[in-house]
Amino acid sequence: MRPTGDTAELGRLLHGGPFHLALRAALTARGLPLHRVQHRLAALGIKVGVTSLSYWQQGARRPRHPESLRAVRALEQILELPDGALLRLLSTPEDAPGTGRPAARSYRALVSVGAAVEQLLDAMELPADGGLHSVDHHERVRIGAGGELRTRSSQQIVRAHRDGVDRYLAVHHGDPGCDAARVRVTAYENCRTGRVRCHPETGVVVAELLFDARLRRGDTYVFGYGVEDGTGARSSEYVRGFSYAGGQYMLQVRFDEAALPVRCHRFARTGPNSPRTALCDLTPSGRHRAVHLVEQAVRRGILGIAWDWD
Repeated sequence: MRPTGDTAELGRLLHGGPFHLALRAALTARGLPLHRVQHRLAALGIKVGVTSLSYWQQGARRPRHPESLRAVRALEQILELPDGALLRLLSTPEDAPGTGRPAARSYRALVSVGAAVEQLLDAMELPADGGLHSVDHHERVRIGAGGELRTRSSQQIVRAHRDGVDRYLAVHHGDPGCDAARVRVTAYENCRTGRVRCHPETGVVVAELLFDARLRRGDTYVFGYGVEDGTGARSSEYVRGFSYAGGQYMLQVRFDEAALPVRCHRFARTGPNSPRTALCDLTPSGRHRAVHLVEQAVRRGILGIAWDWD
């Protein structure tokens, strides 16, 4: 029998990949929706969520953990594929041309705690790319009487660059001495707090903020959240990493009257080990003793405000 277009395309993708397109083609060729695939996996004693399956076929996430790889072996059976047909494609580099991932450095590549963030995201089976671009981000940081980072709040407008996005991944990196287990993440509007995981050794916290709607490609969304810390040592800077160029960013740092710095300045970096550039002195003003920066169109890299206590 002459192969159909679907089966011919499946054969080509099983031969050359990438993994996510081969999986998608196999699902299409067999006519199996994801919820049925999940049920068949569950019958084999393998627990994989529909969200994870969706991420795999979109290229937003690749199976890595033993249980996930066991699921891929079972998928070969369920989808009537040759043994090893999908697993073999996972041996190719994740960032090889054609994998369909956005051509941008991830946030984790911009900060020295990247390994901890990577570990937390892997454990939560979350995508390396959240599927969102920032349109506008207003962030406010409050420094306490002891010079510690007390709170930060974010108001964001984002745009989805693929279908099905329903969450944002908030990453908090506390100052030295931060007790990550005591850090609290609170959803303010148009979202709710999902899973929260911490990495005690580095003071890193990753939190899911679940949207009230599932976005389609091109949709925009407004949401806000806050982080309560106050557990770390005296802070001397606040930085934000950007994976993509574009979008506006505003950062305001407000100091307690009992702990005012002697000088403040804004800076930029192309990476965590790059020299500081675009230096500009900032003078605290107003009754809130605050300084701020506004970047109309951010570039990939790092923006921040630093201050000296003496």
